[in-house]
Amino acid sequence: MESLLAALSGEFLGTPVYFWVAFITVVIALLVFDLGILHKDEHEISARESLTLYGFYVAIAMAFGAWVWWARGSEAGLEFFTGYLIEQSLAMDNMFVIATIFGFLAIPRLYQHRVLFWGILGVIAFRAILIGLGAALVHSFSWILFGFGAFLVFTGIRMFKHQDETPDIEQNPVFRFLRKHFRITKELHGRDFTVRQPDPKTGKVVLFLTPLAVALIMVEAVDLIFAVDSVPAVFAVTQDTFIVYTSNIFAILGLRALYFALAAAMNRFRYLQTALAVVLVLVGIKIFLVPMGIKIDTLLSLVVTLGILAGGILFSLWKTRNEPDVSAEEAPTTGQLEP
Repeated sequence: MESLLAALSGEFLGTPVYFWVAFITVVIALLVFDLGILHKDEHEISARESLTLYGFYVAIAMAFGAWVWWARGSEAGLEFFTGYLIEQSLAMDNMFVIATIFGFLAIPRLYQHRVLFWGILGVIAFRAILIGLGAALVHSFSWILFGFGAFLVFTGIRMFKHQDETPDIEQNPVFRFLRKHFRITKELHGRDFTVRQPDPKTGKVVLFLTPLAVALIMVEAVDLIFAVDSVPAVFAVTQDTFIVYTSNIFAILGLRALYFALAAAMNRFRYLQTALAVVLVLVGIKIFLVPMGIKIDTLLSLVVTLGILAGGILFSLWKTRNEPDVSAEEAPTTGQLEP
């Protein structure tokens, strides 16, 4: 028992081990609750259910942030909440790209949660690698923050210029690679990601990917690409690896739950990307100032980010108040999956 307590009181990446254990325990419990209880029987998730589940995930994140505030002080607590909000803001654009992927591959709502759930596991792994690499670079080369800041400003400007463009899934490099190098069925096979069936050319029974697997791989690739933006953005708030990682994961868990509500009315958030572009530029400027010894107050960052995000959402809803909701699945463009 004493050896166990000693191990838990030790540190990992500058944070007591028991903090990491508590976080991992909460995440595992949420995943088991999600798959084993809420979605034990697959069903189409309504916008109302999506909003309810999102509220639950936000409450869990707020409780965890409050615990961090109590156990590690107000500064750490503010950093967690600011990182959480920044990640949620930037990852919203990710949700719209995912909706485009589902529409392109004609993935029915019945199976979309399955793709998003298993995609979370990839998020947990890939974010750990990226954040660990980012933390190591910042620790060894403090000037790398200049690069992070410049990249975020450039990305924000690029997002603003291309905000009206729809992702071209047909020409996506990941999609083209999968279509060229893997056998893919033209139709879904229920909830299966793979299926064994005769090859049309040889007659041998071989392994095929289904469109569901293609969607999962592309969702993972999209998250990895978006993480290149969002992870440096949170480093503008703090270089504490624990805060960066936990705020990222809680934000992604909540947004995946919110996906179905967002996808049901994609057209109502027309100006959200403009707000996200502004957030990226401001965060880029903030992180650029860190190596120069200029630190912008964390509470101010939190309030400004929240204000910009809320402004983008409210303005979008007001401008589109007379438009009917348009979901991601109403006009899907089915991709040609065969080579």
